[in-house]
Amino acid sequence: MNKQRITSISKLITNLFLLVLIIIFSTSTIGCSKKQVTPESIEVIDSSFQRDEIDTNSKFNEQLFASANLNPDRGDYLLGAGDLLEVKVFEAEKLNASVRVSSRGLISLPLLGEISVKGLSAWDAEKLIEEKFQSTYIKDPHVSIFIQEHFSQRVTIVGEVKSPGTYDFPARQRLMDAIALAGGLTEKAGQIAQVRRNSASLQGANTEFIVDLDELMKDGKTELNIRINGGDVIFVAEAGAVFIDGAVRRPGRYQINKSMTLMEAILTAGGFESYANMEEVVLSREGENGERSNVELNLEKDSDNFAANQQLKLRDRDIIIVDKSFWGKFQGMGLNIGTGGVGVLLRDPGY
Repeated sequence: MNKQRITSISKLITNLFLLVLIIIFSTSTIGCSKKQVTPESIEVIDSSFQRDEIDTNSKFNEQLFASANLNPDRGDYLLGAGDLLEVKVFEAEKLNASVRVSSRGLISLPLLGEISVKGLSAWDAEKLIEEKFQSTYIKDPHVSIFIQEHFSQRVTIVGEVKSPGTYDFPARQRLMDAIALAGGLTEKAGQIAQVRRNSASLQGANTEFIVDLDELMKDGKTELNIRINGGDVIFVAEAGAVFIDGAVRRPGRYQINKSMTLMEAILTAGGFESYANMEEVVLSREGENGERSNVELNLEKDSDNFAANQQLKLRDRDIIIVDKSFWGKFQGMGLNIGTGGVGVLLRDPGY
């Protein structure tokens, strides 16, 4: 019995001795480390810096509604198949007619027969009908066209807009007008709009346009505010995203735009933790073939490529991993004290 007690006491003394050695080793490691990362050495995040896509798109919508033409001249509406027209001839009520534009773009009127109105505005169609009556039947005719049903000139707006759907488009309008019609951009919207056009109406012209909304609104490239035709489909894509993990304060998925840098992304994720190893930041990027390649970056201020690494432009689906320092992992050490003695448990901080 005495031997068992002596053995237990001996084990306890041995474990305590090992624990003292570990504490001495950790203290000497801290003192000899190249550079200890402390909370004081971490850059403070300026709250005004937070790059928030919500604020960005809110400002975009403000500019959008300020410049969009939401009350267009309906005389600019381009007639097309399916539209129902009410044609009035003021000099002869018997010539008045309610006609629907055929699939070939024709309407049939008393005395005049078939007339092609496809692609004409209501005003142009009125002038054409007046000319035909004047050349044959009426000396000085006055014709009015009222569009009872808008059928052909509709646009479909989908993606990251507030009210996606199909809308009547009763005039010659442009891309910004259409996006405003759908309520503007959502919080998740990116800066790319795709316009798909029915090639049958364009006789082989381009059927797809990619528009950078950032360049249009911020850089003033008004030529990107293209005309929208009936039948067009407008798709606003979701913003790209990066994934940030490791020794940052708020790991997760974050939206980006084309100009977001590596350091901006880390600050958006709350900045470095106190135990971050800024010498080992890994950027994982997907190539054209779908395979990923990893690049190790050094974000220590005294490193050779510090400025270039900070300003590295990010791409959609980039992954950023900030490594933990040795002391960062070691400071999560815990003790297990049980009947069998003393044990040491290492765990990453924050877990």
